[in-house]
Amino acid sequence: MKRKNNLDERQEQILLKIEHNGVWLAFWGLLAAILIQQFAFGWDVKHFAGEWVVFMVLAVYLYSACIKNGIWDRHLKPNGKTNAIVSLIAAVMMGIVVTLCVGLRYDVGVRSAVIIGGVTAVLIFVLCFAALTVCAAQLKKKQKELEAEPEEE
Repeated sequence: MKRKNNLDERQEQILLKIEHNGVWLAFWGLLAAILIQQFAFGWDVKHFAGEWVVFMVLAVYLYSACIKNGIWDRHLKPNGKTNAIVSLIAAVMMGIVVTLCVGLRYDVGVRSAVIIGGVTAVLIFVLCFAALTVCAAQLKKKQKELEAEPEEE
């Protein structure tokens, strides 16, 4: 069923920008809600399971739609340097979160909390870098496929 579009090109671009901002607001808002609930309630999944499901559905949709269309990012390139930097940022952030959660929730001492956070950061870095490397390879493969297709007129 095809519907008539009542928007002119300028309005269409404005609506796309609004939708774009709304999706990213939801994405980062859900992540913030999950992290805040972890600080407030600990690692009890029942407190943030709904947000986690919505967050993951949104993340998988964004990933698959971008890869399907051969798009990585507006500003970043899919290469090893970018993957390492992004992985390092994720690792440091999650290391801090885990250190604080463990340190505040459990009586393990500062040293143990820092060690647990550090080990978590190393694991997050390795996993994130590996995942980004695989995603970048999938993207490059898809881009080659799209470039090889004849253009439709």
